[in-house]
Amino acid sequence: MGVGIGAGQEQLGLMKQITVMNLSWTQRRKLTGLLFVMPTVAFVTVFFIIPLIMTAYMSLHDWPLFGERAHIGLENYQELSKDRQYLKSLDFTFRYTLLVTPPIFILGFILASLVRRNIRYIGIFRTIFFLPVVIGLGVSSLLWVWMLDDRIGVFNKILLDLNLVPKAQLFLGRPNTTMNVIILSVVWKTVGFTMILLLAGLQSIPDALYESAEVDGAGYFRKLFYITLPLMRRFIALALILSVIGSVLSFDQFYIMTRGGPRNSTISIVFWIFNNSFTYFKMGYGAAMSIVLLGILVALTGLQLYVLREKE
Repeated sequence: MGVGIGAGQEQLGLMKQITVMNLSWTQRRKLTGLLFVMPTVAFVTVFFIIPLIMTAYMSLHDWPLFGERAHIGLENYQELSKDRQYLKSLDFTFRYTLLVTPPIFILGFILASLVRRNIRYIGIFRTIFFLPVVIGLGVSSLLWVWMLDDRIGVFNKILLDLNLVPKAQLFLGRPNTTMNVIILSVVWKTVGFTMILLLAGLQSIPDALYESAEVDGAGYFRKLFYITLPLMRRFIALALILSVIGSVLSFDQFYIMTRGGPRNSTISIVFWIFNNSFTYFKMGYGAAMSIVLLGILVALTGLQLYVLREKE
C-alpha cells in the first residue's frame, strides 16, 4: 500500500515538472514575476485596501465605540462644513506644512552639497547629520520638551547664564513661540532624511557636466539652475512629496509637546481625527475626516508630481 502511494506521488511530481517545462520562456517569466509580487499584493490588500474600504464604510454610519450602529449616509461629511475646529485644524495643518517644508528642503540640499564629495572622514559628517532620523519622533518630542522646560531645560539655563533673558521662558506656553520651536524640533529630526535623498540625486550627476560648464565659463548659480536642479527633478519631487505628506499627517509632536495648546492653537487635522475617534468615540465622524484627508493628500501629491514632472 505504501509503495503504491509513493509511486503515485512520484508520478504527480513528474507531471508537475513536465507541465512547467512545457511552459514557454515568456510564460515562465510571467509566472516568476507573479510569484515575486504576490507577497506585496497580499500586504497592500491586508494593510491598505481592506482598511480603506472599512473606513469608507464606517464614514457612512453613526459608529460609536459601544452600542448600536446606524446608517446615516453622508451626514458625517455634511457635518464637516459646520465643524469650526475641523476647519481651524485644516488651516493650522496647511500653515504648518508651508512653514516647515522649505527649511527642511533647503537645509537638506545644503547638507547634501557639503557631504557630496567622497573625501576622507566625510562619512563621519554624513552619520552625524543623519543620526537624528534614527530617533523615533515620540522620543525626539519628549527630548525637546525636556530641553525647553522652564525649570530644568538646558535652553533656559544657557539663556539665563548668558543674561540674554531676564527670566525663564515658557517656550511651549505661548502661541507665538510654540510653532517656532516645534518647527525647529521637526527640522532637526527630519532634515537628515531629505539630505540622503538629495545626496543620491547629486551623486547621480556626472562630474563631466560640471567640468564642461566651467570650461564654458559657467558660475555656481548657472550650474545650479541649468545642470543640478533639472537633473535632480525626480529626487526633488520625492523629497518634497514625502516631506509634505509627513507634515500634513503630523500628530506625535503636537500630542506630546503641546497637547493641542496653548488655547487649542496647535491642533492638527490628525490630532482632531484622533480626538473625535478615541476621545469622543465618534468613530464614523473620524472615518469621514480620514477619507477627506486622503483625498487632500492625493490631490497634493498629484499636483506636485505634475509640477515636477520630467519635461522633454
